[in-house]
Amino acid sequence: MARNGRDELVFLPLGGSNEIGMNFNLYGFGPPDDRKWIVVDLGVTFGDQTTPGVEIILPDPAFIEAHKDDILGIVLTHAHEDHIGAVAWLWPRIKAPLYATPFTAFLLREKLRETDLQGEAEITEVPLGGSIKLGPFEIDLITLTHSIPEPNGLAIRTPLGTVLHTGDWKIDPDPLLGGPTDEEAIRRLGDEGVLAMVCDSTNVFVDGVAGSEAGVREALSKLIAGLKGKIAVACFASNVARMDSVIRAAEACGRRVCLVGRSMHRMAAAAKSVGLMADVKDFVSENEAGYFPGDSILYLCTGSQGEPRAALSRIAEGNHPHVTLGEGDHCIFSSRVIPGNEIPIRNLQNKLADRGVRLYTERDHPGIHVSGHPCRDELAEMYRWARPQVAVPTHGERRHLLEHVAFARDLQVPQQVAPRNGDMVRLAPGRAEIIDEVPAGRLFVDAGVITAENGPALRERRHAAYNGVLSVAVVLDGKGRIASGPQVRALGLPTDEDYPLDDVLDDLADEAEDALGRLAREALGQDEAVETALSRAVKKASQRIWGRRPVVETTVLRI
Repeated sequence: MARNGRDELVFLPLGGSNEIGMNFNLYGFGPPDDRKWIVVDLGVTFGDQTTPGVEIILPDPAFIEAHKDDILGIVLTHAHEDHIGAVAWLWPRIKAPLYATPFTAFLLREKLRETDLQGEAEITEVPLGGSIKLGPFEIDLITLTHSIPEPNGLAIRTPLGTVLHTGDWKIDPDPLLGGPTDEEAIRRLGDEGVLAMVCDSTNVFVDGVAGSEAGVREALSKLIAGLKGKIAVACFASNVARMDSVIRAAEACGRRVCLVGRSMHRMAAAAKSVGLMADVKDFVSENEAGYFPGDSILYLCTGSQGEPRAALSRIAEGNHPHVTLGEGDHCIFSSRVIPGNEIPIRNLQNKLADRGVRLYTERDHPGIHVSGHPCRDELAEMYRWARPQVAVPTHGERRHLLEHVAFARDLQVPQQVAPRNGDMVRLAPGRAEIIDEVPAGRLFVDAGVITAENGPALRERRHAAYNGVLSVAVVLDGKGRIASGPQVRALGLPTDEDYPLDDVLDDLADEAEDALGRLAREALGQDEAVETALSRAVKKASQRIWGRRPVVETTVLRI
């Protein structure tokens, strides 16, 4: 491709920088007024107690949607939800070809089938170690190791230099499923010259190495072999190597395995589609598992993060239709606590313990879980192999990115840039620097509908959750006189013996009636004026009584 003197190579994160999850990265090439783009990953993050009713959060694609005719393709590094989970939601807005390795493509097709997009969205399967040519971008896939099959780094070659985009990775000499990290490919890339490395920052504060999946398999096998009664193991369904370790440990101890949770079945099907888990025994159905002696069955469950609708939460609540755990049974958490999930996990574990289930976590049984992300020694090794001129940390909160910058500086990387979501980084020509800022917000999936972050529905729900709800109803006759009411009802507001709620509501009704008495005759004929007067009076009284301003819903009926 002939170079234009105004060509630039830019990196633009719209998700995944200043946060862990929701990865959405763009690379642009060309002059500022005529760039061609590729998208690397399109993932989700998940709601928490600050987003009541919202489980899925998407990156806002508004910037690149405005340039969708210049998107050459969407390249997916691996199949974790924070890298592919937004495709089915957002693909209709950008409609670019999709590229993925076979395992990731299998799971993506399942997602697209659920939204009737499978026939419309084009997915090109790329073999491990394969290449993709998209305009000025020549992309080679580099095999890495992570906690899911087929994780890939991307060597993105352009006329202005080569970028190594690591995606999620670690250095595992014995990953059990899939090949080890392709060190030689990264070294060759370093010999050719790497302009920039855009790199995972998750464990930048953790010394040493993440550890090998082979060590986890050994620890789990030893633990499971020593237990009697029913065993449940909770892990991330996407960690197929962990699933495989648990299954083989169970079979070695004479136990059959029952998968509990839709994600477990989906991941097992994806693994088998690419030749993994080919020699394990058939799984026992949930219906059949109840007929097995406790010492002969192991349940592999979703819900390690305390998700309320996941399999393990239903078991802990005692309302799972087929699986029960109780006195003398065991639950192994082969997973980490994702920051923000501490409370639901603690509640889940307390409910299991209350049923007599003995719990095992990585805190009291080291070795039953290892991270899928690189610690400091592994980061240092990757920098020694690739030898980039520019370090661009991603996949981390602000503190992670800044620590990664300092670490890269200590490793003598000449330049470092730590962008926030929306910061456009010019990688070449010239010194790497942030040259622009574009919109980079979030979209909430609320009851299956995509809404703006902090839209009116969620604001009202938060307000109601923190302050309670009051409803006020009044019936007026044709002359604007009160025929019935006002009647006040409360939801989510406290009371005490000295001032019972019924008395409070009567007082609020009196305040509402007084407010109507102060309205002019003309205003009494206008529903909006009556509703405003009722609402203001009740809110003012509530502030005096409770020190808060609840949501007030008013109803005016006329006869």
